[in-house]
Amino acid sequence: MNSPILSAATRLLVALMLLFSVYMLLRGHNEPGGGFIGGLIASIGFALYAMAHGAEETRRALRLAPETIAMLGVGITLLAGLWSVLAGDSPFTGQWVFIGAEDGSKGLPLSTVLLFDIGVYFVVVGAVLTLVLTLEEDA
Repeated sequence: MNSPILSAATRLLVALMLLFSVYMLLRGHNEPGGGFIGGLIASIGFALYAMAHGAEETRRALRLAPETIAMLGVGITLLAGLWSVLAGDSPFTGQWVFIGAEDGSKGLPLSTVLLFDIGVYFVVVGAVLTLVLTLEEDA
């Protein structure tokens, strides 16, 4: 597609959709959302970019192959599962670390649940973009 209006609007829309997808990723622990829906929103943004600029330009914008992004996500989710095994719990049991805490109760709480959601986010982005860009190149 060679629409100057779509090309100009796409750059702003993709940035907004990526920002919103990260918001949905981080919101998903206490409210509806999480890695899956955040990954879908990010994928839709890049699919729109592919429609406006083509698959090759989208691959350059991603900087990593979508397959690599998906495999990175699989590795992150496995790391989240193995972390609890190394701590002596069942696989995928939530583990919490408090960054900057002296007494263990105050500080920035980080969990393996967030790590798992980030992995799912990357798996969804990579898988959907692999499909979308392959279809875009074949069209």
